[in-house]
Amino acid sequence: MQYTEKTPKAWSATCIAIYLAGIGYMGIDTIPDEFGLWLGLSALFLLVLLPCLAVPFSKFIFNRVQIDSQTLRVGRERFALTDIDPASVRAATHTGGPTTPQDNARLVGGGWAVPMGMASAVITTRQGEHLTIATRDRAAFLTALVQATGS
Repeated sequence: MQYTEKTPKAWSATCIAIYLAGIGYMGIDTIPDEFGLWLGLSALFLLVLLPCLAVPFSKFIFNRVQIDSQTLRVGRERFALTDIDPASVRAATHTGGPTTPQDNARLVGGGWAVPMGMASAVITTRQGEHLTIATRDRAAFLTALVQATGS
């Protein structure tokens, strides 16, 4: 594996720690006598925890970026490195900042838009298809893609 974006886990760890601390605190007084009540409240607060973990989980599934010796993988989609236009990768590297997605560029990996807190890079395939890739570290991603495509 040449490049893999690391997913931040601070938000998920904080939410899970608060949930466990809360049900642990409730369990101190209620577990010996009212185990059913404690179990019910734990399940109820789990319904609050799950939406808090849904966004990091979906970013992990749909916006995970990996580059190996032959493929670029974004979420569930795979592209052969030979299908990516090296000139577009160099152009995206030299723009300096996050590129604004083009109207005809397809967002790779899924979703309606680039998630908040992520940058984007627009590259082109050799067939002329424009691809918008959401990334956490744009400069590192483009540097790895330049090296992988041999441009």
